[in-house]
Amino acid sequence: MAEITAALVKDLREKSGAGMMDCKKALQETGGDMEAASDWLRTKGLAKAAKKSDRAAAEGLVAGKVSDDGKTGALIELNAETDFVSKNDTFQAAAREIAGIALTTEGVDAIGAAKTAKGETVSDMVTNLIATIGENMRVRRSARLTVSQGAVALYLHNVQGDGVARMGVLVALEGAGDPAKLQDVGRKIAMHVAATAPLSLSPADLDPEVVAKEREIQTQTAMESGKPREIAEKMVEGRIRKWQEEVVLVKQPFVMNPDQTIEQLVAETAKEVGSPVAIKAFVRLALGEGVEKKADDFAAEVASMTGQA
Repeated sequence: MAEITAALVKDLREKSGAGMMDCKKALQETGGDMEAASDWLRTKGLAKAAKKSDRAAAEGLVAGKVSDDGKTGALIELNAETDFVSKNDTFQAAAREIAGIALTTEGVDAIGAAKTAKGETVSDMVTNLIATIGENMRVRRSARLTVSQGAVALYLHNVQGDGVARMGVLVALEGAGDPAKLQDVGRKIAMHVAATAPLSLSPADLDPEVVAKEREIQTQTAMESGKPREIAEKMVEGRIRKWQEEVVLVKQPFVMNPDQTIEQLVAETAKEVGSPVAIKAFVRLALGEGVEKKADDFAAEVASMTGQA
C-alpha cells in the first residue's frame, strides 16, 4: 500500500475539492490509489451530505449576471464553510450557473427547484457539491432587478473569478436614454453603493423603526445639552436630516465626486441623455453578512496530518 503522505492528500484535495480528512480517509480506504480514492469520495459523499446541513456556512461566493439586453440583473449568494472552497473551479461554475438561472427565476425556493443545464435541480446540484467537496453549502440569498427601459448595472467587488466575488451590487436605472450611458453611470453608482452601504434608496424608504431609534438617540443627546425643549427639537430635526444624507443613497455625496450628490448625478445624466432618469432600485449582497461564523481550527488539522501537532 502506498504511503499516505500529506502531499498525496493535498493532491487529492486539489483535484476533488473534498475536505482534507475525507481525502485522507479515501486514500486509506483505497490503498493510496488516486483514481479509486476520487471514486470513493463520490460514492460515499452523498450519504454524508445530509449530516453536514447543520454546520455553519458563512464563506463562499456572491455571483452576478446581467441579461444580454442589459435590462435584468441577478445576484445570488452560494455559501460554503471555508474560503478554500470559493477558489474551487467546480464551485465557482455552480455559482455562475445559479446566477444565470436567477435571471429568470425569483426567490431561493424557486431557484432550488429550477433545472440546471444537466437537467438536475439546483438543490440536487448543491447536494452533489456537498458530497464531492465535503462541506455544507446552501443558496442563501438571491436578488433580481429589472427595468422596462433603461439598464441594470452590475458591480462585483473583491473578485474571485469570472462573475464571482465576495460582494455584488445591482443598480437599476429607469430611462429612455442611451443604454450604454445608463450602464456606465449605473455601474459607477453600484461602485458607490459597495463603498458606502446605504440603508435605503430615498428618505421615504427608510425603515420606520430605524428612523425612530435614530430620533430617540438624537433627542436624548440634545436634551442632555441643556437646551430648551423647542431648541432641542429643532436640533433633532437638523441632525436627522444630516443622518439621512449619510445613509440614504440619493442624498449621499458621490464617492467619485464628493461635490455632487447621487441625486445630482442622476439629474445630470438625465440632461446628457435627453430623457428622465431615475434609480428604480439597488441591491447590495456582501458575503456572509448576518451569518454566525464558527472558528474551525483547520491549521490544527493540517498539523495533525503532517506530524507537527
